[in-house]
Amino acid sequence: MKYFLCTFFLLITFYWSDAQFKVVFKLSQVPLQHNKDTIFIASNFNEWNPANRNYFFSAANNNITIDLPGGDYEFKCTRGGWEKVECLPSGKGITNRSLTLQSDTTIELNIEAWKDDFVAMPKLHTASSQVQIMDTAFFIPQLNRSRRIWIYLPEGYAKNNNNYPVMYMQDGQNIFDDFTSAFGEWGVDECLDSLIKLGKPACIVVAIDNGPKRMNEYNPFYFQQFGEGDQYLKFIVENLKPSVDKKYRTLSSKENTIIAGSSMGGLISYYAMLQYPAIFGKAGIFSPAFWIAPDIKLLTDSLAAKINSKFFFYAGEKEGKDYIKNIKDVQESLGKKSSAMVYSLIDTQSNHDEQAWRKWFAEFYIWIMADGYNTVIKIKE
Repeated sequence: MKYFLCTFFLLITFYWSDAQFKVVFKLSQVPLQHNKDTIFIASNFNEWNPANRNYFFSAANNNITIDLPGGDYEFKCTRGGWEKVECLPSGKGITNRSLTLQSDTTIELNIEAWKDDFVAMPKLHTASSQVQIMDTAFFIPQLNRSRRIWIYLPEGYAKNNNNYPVMYMQDGQNIFDDFTSAFGEWGVDECLDSLIKLGKPACIVVAIDNGPKRMNEYNPFYFQQFGEGDQYLKFIVENLKPSVDKKYRTLSSKENTIIAGSSMGGLISYYAMLQYPAIFGKAGIFSPAFWIAPDIKLLTDSLAAKINSKFFFYAGEKEGKDYIKNIKDVQESLGKKSSAMVYSLIDTQSNHDEQAWRKWFAEFYIWIMADGYNTVIKIKE
């Protein structure tokens, strides 16, 4: 299949320097009650790890000096976890700090307050009436552990005899309900409620909670720890999908089976499309963590000729140039070497977070469910 490039907006090309620059982070001010605490920098240059021991200030050292290539970076300070992230004096969250690195730079940091010093407002359940808990502890025999499974049934399901496509989504805590989400929900249920009322095709959504071993379960390769991705996907294919198809009125064919996820969930969803091309026919790959799986490009090269499915890739420009490059390398190889339909969207204003994935879910859904489609690369200003 010929690989097309369509640009709907003005594409501005950024030229990144490979030169290394010295960056000095200088901690000048912190709230007094925590002046002896260890403080970390979490950034797109360290995979947003809130407790990375290579990037921390202590009572004895208020400077961090590192070398970075030129480019755009974002960061925040934490005291070892996202529940202890810096915030405004009012307790309201702050946007990511930004840095455009073009020369040796010193950054002075003044931290006004910490999120955990404020009494959190009670979170409310936001899942719509179309969302149910399919099972509180669905057993995963391949991994000898259990997991909560959510299911969204379109409005009218109980009153008609229709059969529906099914979408399997990772990180179930973040898909429907703000109460269970760590950083905000995708709002998939409200989005689909609205789109279906506008006449778009309806779909069942099955959302699988992540667990303590998320980095293992969503990783098919070895990277600092054992990958359990193959066993996790066997669970979906051999246990969960048959159970859903038996219990609910589904369209079980490849063309009507979708898989989607973000970050590590995006990685395992893409891997599922390569390994089970007869099972999954469509995918939403949001900000996939391809950086943790360098072999994914080689796997794409070797398996692409057998792929004739439909892919939606999303990335935020602010996730970092290396992150974007990894995604582009994979999707371009897929587009050139397979007969897949590929939609690739880069949002120049967005980050690696649930707000961005929620923002583009509707566009993903409309395209992935449409009968007619083209291979597209789309730049959103």
